[in-house]
Amino acid sequence: MMKQLLPLILIGLLGATAAQADCFADYKAKRDQPLRLHYGVAEVTGDCSAANAAATLAPRLQADGWALLTIVGVFDANGLDSRKDSAGEYFLRY
Repeated sequence: MMKQLLPLILIGLLGATAAQADCFADYKAKRDQPLRLHYGVAEVTGDCSAANAAATLAPRLQADGWALLTIVGVFDANGLDSRKDSAGEYFLRY
């Protein structure tokens, strides 16, 4: 019986690991009066999609007076280093 359960347990553990994979989004946001724009990178929980990233980031940004303009894209941890310099002070801030 245990030999039959072992493959199922392993599949379950692998699935849980994949579901918890890191997800990040790069985005553009603005503030009015005076107009200010910024590009940033943020970690996103849940589904790694642009729609989920927008739903997750909009309230975070709004709480600090920023309005989300667009999600540029979503990516895993492999894309962080190439975006760090461009995001500057907004790298993983929100």
